[in-house]
Amino acid sequence: MKIKVIDTLILIFLFLAIISLNYSPVDKYLEQTFSVRTSVFIERIIDGDTIESDIGNIRLLGINTPERGEKYYNEARDFLKKKIENKTVELEFTGETHDKYRRVLAYVFLENKNINIELVENGFANYYFYGGKDRYSNLLEEAWNKCINNKINLCEPSINQCSNCIFLENIDVLKNECDFDCNITGWKIKGEGRNNTIFSETLNNREKTNFDIELMDSEDTIFLWDDEGKLVFWHQIRNP
Repeated sequence: MKIKVIDTLILIFLFLAIISLNYSPVDKYLEQTFSVRTSVFIERIIDGDTIESDIGNIRLLGINTPERGEKYYNEARDFLKKKIENKTVELEFTGETHDKYRRVLAYVFLENKNINIELVENGFANYYFYGGKDRYSNLLEEAWNKCINNKINLCEPSINQCSNCIFLENIDVLKNECDFDCNITGWKIKGEGRNNTIFSETLNNREKTNFDIELMDSEDTIFLWDDEGKLVFWHQIRNP
């Protein structure tokens, strides 16, 4: 009986030790302030949607900006740098507090302005509802529509003659609807997230091509840009 009690105590001790290892000061910090805005100091801009602060790295919620080497990567980073680097901002949390990389997930506010939304509105990001929609999702979609109307940066429409020819026939099929060939080499198609497909082919008249695309389970948006980084189309889709 005594041995069983000791074994039980050892198991409890090990369990508590594991919890303490996985429960960081940042977790406690966010837990205590989950429903309110929290002030942090921005030390460095990593890229257009990731920043370094005095509580660790922060991934901006609800958006996705171009990756290194892609058009508007530098512009998105510089926009964010000018806005908030070396400044105190407020964070607001709406659900999960961390992603798989242990980055804090938050909306960033400066002088009560939602910086995440400003990135979309200025054409430096598309909206991205990876964890599902939240209280700012409608505003992010409105910001994208405003960007489309203003025709700036990621929302600037393509003037390539083939932009009026290439259509999404299925969730993973493009078709050239014109009577002439279309070289779509360098064109990029993607969902709201970062994964994309870069084409390296010519579609003959009325020809189709399949492509790989990673989409979220319930709903997503498919974006197509030409080789100049100009928007050909965007379609919101709902998966069955």
